[in-house]
Amino acid sequence: MNKHLQTALTLASTNTPVLALRVGKVPFGNCRACADGACGGRPHMKNPGPCQCPDVCHGWAAATTNPHVLTSAAWAQAWRQAVSVAYHPGGAGLTVVDLDSPEAVAWAQVALPATRTVVTTRGEHWLYRGTMQSANAVRPGVDIKSLMSYARWLGPGTGTMIALPGAVRALILKEPAPVRPVLGAVSVPGSVGGGQCPHRRPAYLERGIAMAEQRITEASSGVHATVYRTFLAVLSAHGRCGCLTEAHTARLFTAAQAKGETARHCTDAWTNALTALGM
Repeated sequence: MNKHLQTALTLASTNTPVLALRVGKVPFGNCRACADGACGGRPHMKNPGPCQCPDVCHGWAAATTNPHVLTSAAWAQAWRQAVSVAYHPGGAGLTVVDLDSPEAVAWAQVALPATRTVVTTRGEHWLYRGTMQSANAVRPGVDIKSLMSYARWLGPGTGTMIALPGAVRALILKEPAPVRPVLGAVSVPGSVGGGQCPHRRPAYLERGIAMAEQRITEASSGVHATVYRTFLAVLSAHGRCGCLTEAHTARLFTAAQAKGETARHCTDAWTNALTALGM
């Protein structure tokens, strides 16, 4: 059996979601519909694209603990070409502080509580129990890999893993900010014309919401337009069958407000998207 697949199966048996990486530490498209970006996504990059597969299939969202998926024909070519194995820290209940230089390691040894460490090619991974939002370049040579991200598997590491400390959570906070109110209940129309829900699995809706949150969070400019287009995409895919709940809507509004949008603008953007779709 392929050594990378064997490693993946071993990790999956410990409830650690895994995926294959090719040259450049990037994931494969793991289904025919998404191979080579045919779905319009970005399998050559680190983020999954907006594919319409019934299950997640590439990027960090491809990580799975299901041995039947890992050994399926759809993944066979990926394992033949794989150069390493990655895992989804957030899916395993972990946060990885990726220290990408000796200077970053030296800083962590002073600033962060000691925990389990894994030696990397340029520095170290520090592993903590608990999850948080992922973020790049929180300090020179320091990335946070947890939810909606992946990290290379480089071995179990050494030392005793501790709970995620506030010092790590604080790394993603640029500056103190007042707490913005989360919008209350938003009424989402039920199924139009009595049609059945097209979402074959709950993971399909969850992936859509997670990708929408990521799209808003990663917006570097044109935040107003990004929020509206994202709301429009979510409602177009999930708004007519009644699957969206207030909790899903609150997640989208929270992501938008974290980028500086007001609750009023979120409401207006949501309403305009509903109107544009005739809902």
